[in-house]
Amino acid sequence: MEGEIGNFMTVWTLVVISLTYCHTISKTVPAGTKRLLAISPVIVLFFILPLSLTTISLGGLTSFFIAWLCNFKLILFAFGKGPLSPSRSCSLAYFIPVACLPIKIHNPVESTKKEEGPCSEINERGLKSPMNYVVKCLVIVAFLPAYERKVRVHPVILNLMYLVHVYVGLEVSLAAVGAMVRALTGIGLEPQFEEPYLSTSLQDFWGRRWNLMVTNILHPAVYLPVRSISSRVIGRRWAALPASFACFLVSALMHELIFYYIGRKEPRWVVTSFFLLHGFCVAAEIAAKKALTGRFHLPRAVSGPMAVGFILVTALWLFLPALLWCDAEDKARSEATAVVDFVKRTWSVVGHSSIMKATR
Repeated sequence: MEGEIGNFMTVWTLVVISLTYCHTISKTVPAGTKRLLAISPVIVLFFILPLSLTTISLGGLTSFFIAWLCNFKLILFAFGKGPLSPSRSCSLAYFIPVACLPIKIHNPVESTKKEEGPCSEINERGLKSPMNYVVKCLVIVAFLPAYERKVRVHPVILNLMYLVHVYVGLEVSLAAVGAMVRALTGIGLEPQFEEPYLSTSLQDFWGRRWNLMVTNILHPAVYLPVRSISSRVIGRRWAALPASFACFLVSALMHELIFYYIGRKEPRWVVTSFFLLHGFCVAAEIAAKKALTGRFHLPRAVSGPMAVGFILVTALWLFLPALLWCDAEDKARSEATAVVDFVKRTWSVVGHSSIMKATR
């Protein structure tokens, strides 16, 4: 684990240096193909760096942050779009966290100040209350006895617990990163999850509740360009269908890449099937809503359980097996054990030092 921590520090040192370079050249290289060529080595590097890490806790999040989110932001930035543009409205101290961390951002607003300062797009609403995250963590703690006796637990129940664990782990991890950024920079942040178990439809789940940083970056990078092209072919009314499906296709490919970073195993394209299935269903839902506008509407008490039930069934069928194929369960267990051992050793050293001071 010590070697992994050393690699982690090296990776993020290179990330900071690379983003400093991108911020600097943006002042002299105009947006467009020239800027894209100038930052393309950084984009390639960010696809390579996660290969230095093997853990879920450090490697998984790092690959998500830099290979997916940061690279997409840099591609948009190359053409003067996205959360990093215009670059002159952000100081380097804000450019770096906004580039490589999951920070939910408002639409750009023209700043009236001439001096360099924080990006005006940053939302000031703040994260959820600490109690919200504490309760969710306690739910995971309540699962631990069942994990130790999993041979006695029905496989479906156990897999449902795994899905809840993945959700809580991801939400709490992103919230912790957000809290750290807010403490260091003063940037106001929004939560990345909006209680997805309260979704009323697939559109609601994927577009307004689940991992909103991904939604926010796929919208300008994939959805808008595809919708613009599709509107010329099939008209504006139906252009949202291929645009929405394209977002799921890109998300599927990026999940395959992240799962490869975690497990270093040849992809079986199961997680791709999961996202393509949901892409098709969301497109069908959009089409049905457009066709039935004002004539038929399912009540929330019906549409909500149907949507959440469909998500859970398909996740158990396609998403979770792809994650377990990466040895995620064994890795998570060994990493948790390493953390517990580290805490025990640290507590022992601190306790020994206190005793020695007391006996002097």
